[in-house]
Amino acid sequence: MSGSLWLKEESAGLDTLPALPRPRPSWAAADPIDELTTRLEEVIAAAVHPDEIAAILESDGMTDDHIRLTYGREDSFALAEDLYARVERRFTEPEGPPSDLWHTGLGGCLLRGLVFALPGLAYVLGAPLLTGPPSAPGLPAGTVPLLAGAVTGWVWNQALSHRAHSWLGLGDRRAAARTLLHGAPAGALLGALVAFAAAAGPGGWGGAVFAAGQAVYLGAATVLLVLGRERALLAALAPLVAGTPAAFWLGLPDPARAALLGTSLALAVALAGRELLPPAPAPPGGAPGRAGPRLAASVPYGLFGLGTGGLVLYAAIGDVIALGAGAGASVAGPTAVALTLSMGPAEWLLYRFRRESLAGLRATTSARAFRRATAGTLALCLTVYLAVLLALAVTGTLLWPGAPDIDGIRLASLLLIGTVLWAALLLQSFGAALSAAVVCGAATAAQTAALVSGAGDPRLVGAGVAGAAALVLAVLGGVLLGRATAHRP
Repeated sequence: MSGSLWLKEESAGLDTLPALPRPRPSWAAADPIDELTTRLEEVIAAAVHPDEIAAILESDGMTDDHIRLTYGREDSFALAEDLYARVERRFTEPEGPPSDLWHTGLGGCLLRGLVFALPGLAYVLGAPLLTGPPSAPGLPAGTVPLLAGAVTGWVWNQALSHRAHSWLGLGDRRAAARTLLHGAPAGALLGALVAFAAAAGPGGWGGAVFAAGQAVYLGAATVLLVLGRERALLAALAPLVAGTPAAFWLGLPDPARAALLGTSLALAVALAGRELLPPAPAPPGGAPGRAGPRLAASVPYGLFGLGTGGLVLYAAIGDVIALGAGAGASVAGPTAVALTLSMGPAEWLLYRFRRESLAGLRATTSARAFRRATAGTLALCLTVYLAVLLALAVTGTLLWPGAPDIDGIRLASLLLIGTVLWAALLLQSFGAALSAAVVCGAATAAQTAALVSGAGDPRLVGAGVAGAAALVLAVLGGVLLGRATAHRP
């Protein structure tokens, strides 16, 4: 070797190899290996493998002949194994507290869950504005354009937000802003076109106009959420929040309802535009030496938005689509609200799991102990999330006039869908976005096929599909999360 390993700067505190004993006369009583062990005890205790000790000995010029003459061992590797076995492992702890890469505040997560759910008030406030023929058995007029626009927005904006976050992860906020500046209006236009295409002629254009406003809001909200402006988005929703109780209890004329909806929409667009305009100029020739994120990498996130959005949608209106309102089915509004609001606590619990898994890497000394600690943390986080989801659903059912009761099947379906959503988000946070998207998309496709064909009771089918998806995600999670390398920062 070209030089001693002890000349490296990172060997702080061990920058001088203790004096190595030379051949002793035959009358010397001390054991040279004992003496060498004493001199190198700290080095040996910190070694993770005997080869590390052998490399240190060789780097200081100890030849095999010298080792055979002085220590009676065949070579440096045999001597290193002897030294390694004589000293108990004592690994030096890093200086200072470990960096916490997965720390986040609970308040911020709850705020995001709130701004995810509050736009649902727009459907309550704008219901009288939706006119036209019935869209589907038991569903109000304008439902098909609204659903078509919403599904388009879920897919587009999930992919858009991932691409913008990828630029932010590379430290290029200007590129992220440019991505949002071009992507958000394109998504709003696409959502509006799909909604008008889904409208049943001029009689359904009221729902299509409402869906177009929904598409514009989704684009503006995506901008604000990606850039961390949740409080600004909450402020934009203030007219909606203030006007809905008045409309519900006192009754408001249609022009007043439209004005409240338009005000919230205009505020959201204006605040998003303030974040993006004027656009930051692109550096000439792009960023040298660095490639941007691949477009294909964002596709699984769009499919994930489609799959999870479909599961929530069927949990809310699956009964009505299958049976119709005349058959005793009703919209499970509290279920959709609970699932949406629970995304805030779900996000915080995901961060908590990642923090605890890193702590487990530092605290455990075997793969089995790490897997056991990880499984315990995972079970705890999932249990807490499901308890929060259940509390939100029960509270919403008690407060929502005419809401269907949470019976055994509906409760099981809710908890299974919650398990699917949280487990899919967990896999996504570990980079397995495609696996999570495929499972959720397959579950939504299976439930769609069952509803179209009329096979089985829709609630039983929904619970069965969610249970199968949860089982598949559990297997995938066990394979992925059981590997310590998957938890590296």
